[in-house]
Amino acid sequence: MNIRSTIAIFLMLGLVSAPVVAQEEKDQLEVLHQSMLNLIKQLTKKGVLTQEAADKLILDAEESAAGSVAAQSAVPAVAAQSAVPATNVPVVEPAMPGVVRVPYIPESVRAEMKEEIKQEVLAQARGERWGDPGALPGWLSRISWDGDFRLRYQHDGFPTGNVTPAQYNPAGNPNGGLTLIPNTTESHDYTRVLARLGMKAIVSDNTIVVLRMGTGNANGVSTGNQTMGSDFNNYTMLLNRAFVQSAPYSWLDINAGKMPNPWLGTDMLWDGNINFEGVAAKIKPRISNELSGFLTVGAFPYQSVQGSDTNLANTKWLFGTQMSAAWMEQDSSSARFGVALYDFQNVEGTSNTTLGSHFYDQTAVQNMQKGNSLMQVSAVGESTTIYGLASKFKELNITTKLDSAAFDPIHVLFTGDYVRNVGFNQQEIFQRTGRIIQPRINGYQAILTVGVPSIKQRGEWQASVAYKYLESDAVLDALNDQDFHLGGTNAKGFVIGGSYGVDNNTWLTLRWISSNQIDGPPLAIDSLQFDLNTRF
Repeated sequence: MNIRSTIAIFLMLGLVSAPVVAQEEKDQLEVLHQSMLNLIKQLTKKGVLTQEAADKLILDAEESAAGSVAAQSAVPAVAAQSAVPATNVPVVEPAMPGVVRVPYIPESVRAEMKEEIKQEVLAQARGERWGDPGALPGWLSRISWDGDFRLRYQHDGFPTGNVTPAQYNPAGNPNGGLTLIPNTTESHDYTRVLARLGMKAIVSDNTIVVLRMGTGNANGVSTGNQTMGSDFNNYTMLLNRAFVQSAPYSWLDINAGKMPNPWLGTDMLWDGNINFEGVAAKIKPRISNELSGFLTVGAFPYQSVQGSDTNLANTKWLFGTQMSAAWMEQDSSSARFGVALYDFQNVEGTSNTTLGSHFYDQTAVQNMQKGNSLMQVSAVGESTTIYGLASKFKELNITTKLDSAAFDPIHVLFTGDYVRNVGFNQQEIFQRTGRIIQPRINGYQAILTVGVPSIKQRGEWQASVAYKYLESDAVLDALNDQDFHLGGTNAKGFVIGGSYGVDNNTWLTLRWISSNQIDGPPLAIDSLQFDLNTRF
């Protein structure tokens, strides 16, 4: 029998019996009736029954009880007398007109019936897992999702006076080869889509695993951007994050895999789409309620190389160390300061000295934007000319971020960033390449932002202005901002922008980027970007 039908029957029994039995029996039946009502109330509270279903159940029982009373009142007393009593069941005596009698139900029977109903309810609740969040698979409660979407219109303009693409080469590029920008004179308009979906799985109280898919291509700085206008072909989705994060102690975080940027810094060194591969650990002692310190160390294979008798190149690595501190005021004002050293191992090129030998081919640069000084890796006379980086890269970086909440909710934020490639050695480069390359190894950036720190709600806004100056060999050009000067180094200029929230977690951004070369042939680039952004 369905549990709801059982409840209805006993409700009806209590309603029918109440007017006709002795006071003691009436009290006992009232207890049964109230028990059933309380049971319905608890089932409604637990979500097993809706309030509408519970009200209907009681109403149906009352209507059925009323019908039973009316039917029994119409039965002639003779019919009651002619009935043959069952064994051990009291005979129902004729009643006065308008009075209905029912068989007496002993207390032990009522208790047994209540226990049976209780056990049936519990069994059915366990079997069907009524109102139990655990009714969903356990793993589902440990997984959460997030993502973002951006639609961008971009206009790239090239003022008059630029050299043609065939004439343009990055500073220090020998032998007139390797043009890295296909357009220097013709304005261009295009639209791009960025879409990312991430999953976080809680493995334990101390460990999580994060996976994220995104549009774009395998190029590190371009991951995410998908240029529209490809004959309506489908977009490529790539796994751009896959890492485990563990916090075995309150003062220690460890990330391993393909992870987000672990450093305090800016896009002068690291494009926002860069995801590091390797292991990073952060020690974070709390000095006081307001002051925290951080020590971050990391080891990342940058380009894997399988050495052999015919391949004398080595795997390229990035080893990083950063010491930083964060100060937080009670009014939410904050200050962060960091000093870092990023040591790239084996990224410089080595020349093949003999025609036909390819011992050092894999020291050639595999991925770059533009700006770094280059050297020829292939031997003179080879049919194909390949290039490597002329300098070693060991980047000393100092970053400061200040956030004043004196006018909260409007904040005033200042970011200052300085970098110097202390790995550049002019004499060592001359010995390896036979070329004298002037040290162009410094870079700096200043950003002033007014508004909310991060737009989350409709009507919130933010405006910013920035100036950037980045010499040719200050940083590895393959990894820094892809938007300023259309990527790379050997550039200086301004960025002016603003954002406005048009809905919760939805905002518009407008940016104007104007840049020029520092050294070499004239190359001025002006870019206008208009974005629709959402996050979830």
